[in-house]
Parts: sequence; C-alpha cells; structure tokens
Amino acid sequence: MKPPPFAYARPATLDEALDMIIEGGDEAKFLAGGQSLLPLLSYRLARPTHLVDIGRLPGLDRIDRTGGGLALGGLVRHAQLEGAAELAGPWRAIREAAAQIGHLPIRERGTIGGSIAHADPSAELPVVATALDAAFVLRSAAGTRTVPAAGFFTGPFMTVIEPAEALVSIDFPTPPLGLRSAFEEFTARSGDFALASAAVAIATGEDGIVRQVRIVLGSVGPLPLRALDAEASLDGVALTPEAAKLAARVAAAETHPGEDAFAGPEFRRELVETVVVRALTRLMDQGGRP
Repeated sequence: MKPPPFAYARPATLDEALDMIIEGGDEAKFLAGGQSLLPLLSYRLARPTHLVDIGRLPGLDRIDRTGGGLALGGLVRHAQLEGAAELAGPWRAIREAAAQIGHLPIRERGTIGGSIAHADPSAELPVVATALDAAFVLRSAAGTRTVPAAGFFTGPFMTVIEPAEALVSIDFPTPPLGLRSAFEEFTARSGDFALASAAVAIATGEDGIVRQVRIVLGSVGPLPLRALDAEASLDGVALTPEAAKLAARVAAAETHPGEDAFAGPEFRRELVETVVVRALTRLMDQGGRP
C-alpha cells in the first residue's frame, strides 16, 4: 500500500523542528530513521498530516561520556552503537542489543531515540535502557524535562512523550564500581522480533558476592518487566551456576505472557529462563573484566 498524503519539512535546527511540530498540529509527527514510522505509513496504520524530518539535525548523533555516566543522542544509529568500542563493561548490553536489531540496513538507518519512543514491547533498547536505569531527555518549545525509564513506558507502543516533544538524549548514570552488563534474546530467525529477551546488569565484590543486580525482561508483557524476585534471589549471594539457574526460574515465574501466533505462555517462560541463564553465565565468566 501507499502512505496517505502528508506535508513534509526538513528543518535545519532543533528549535526550528520544535516550532514546526506545533504548527503541524496534533497529527504532526517527527521522522528520524523511519524504521518504525514508515511501515506504519505504508499500511496506513498511522496517518500524520505533517512529517518533520529531524534525521539529519546536527549534534544529536553523539556518544558522550559525561563524567562517569553516558549520554546517547536521540539520533545515534543502531549501527553506531553496535560498533562503539567504548560501550564495554557497564554499557556492553547496549552494544549487544543494538547488534541484534533487525538487519544491517535497518541498523544503519534506525535510531535509538526512534526505538525508545516507538515502545514496541519486543524491542531491544527499551529493555536495556530500563536495566541500566536510563533517563530520557525530552525537548519541546516550552522547555526540557527528564523522565526516568521506570516511568516512561505506559503500555505497548505508548510512552509519556507529548505530541510536541522530541526525545533528544538517553542519559545513563554513573554505574556502581565493577558493574557489567549483558543482553540476550531468542528469535525464531535472525532479524525477527524477539520472543523473549533479557538485559542483566550486575556488580559483585572481590569475594564474588552480588552487590547490585538488575534483570529486565522483554517480549513478555506490554512494557519492559523488571524481575524483582529474581533480583532478590541473587542479592547478597555468590554468582554461581546454581544461583543463575534459580534466578532464571524465578524470573520466568514472574512473567504472565499472553498467547499469540508466535508462542504460547509456557514456551515464552521457558525462553525467559534460557535467556536469563545465558546472560548471567556470560557475566559470571567475565568476572570483574569488562
């Protein structure tokens, strides 16, 4: 199918883009990489009256280390993340997740801001952002606000972003000493949407005891799911194969996935157990290494 008609504009600055989106009215949309929006247009599942193309705005495609933290511009492409050597140690899960998004042409065009804002329950980057306690910087003509990942996603394909706001940066706080992270997912075929995914961030002491852990699951509900019981099972214990398997079983039990054409609830729980064990095992093998 062909997209419905729309007005198109390519502003030169972010301020110009923010003014244009207001002028376009409630049905105006930002266009970045287009890997989520353009298919919706083609199927006429979205009918914006105006598209404001921000895909080439300067300054929003940077990867910056800010003190001990990390800031990713909203226009950073998935391929940039995949190839960023600096995304190691606490940030490794970002690089691993980006490498599993679709196929290379999609990763060359798609942006982290677009993926986060689209809020697909099977998407990789919302899961990682939640696990690493990211905050999302939203800009509008009225000003700037920052929303933590825990309060950003409100449902499938829904967030707190207002129509006139643009997601300009994804900010990650200074991680605790020794934090390392990993991302795992299961797909029926390479490039398909994930049937289950897990982002794990963990810090252990010199004695091998877990000091901090975050386990966030994807593709098992309307938004990224933090596996609190699984985290509690690891807190204060040594990260061993037995502990990893127990945490994976607990994580699977915390999910309540529905049934669709791709997988039933029990199969998805089995996949959750598998991806959590894989992530924890890799982190266990890394020890304190990045």
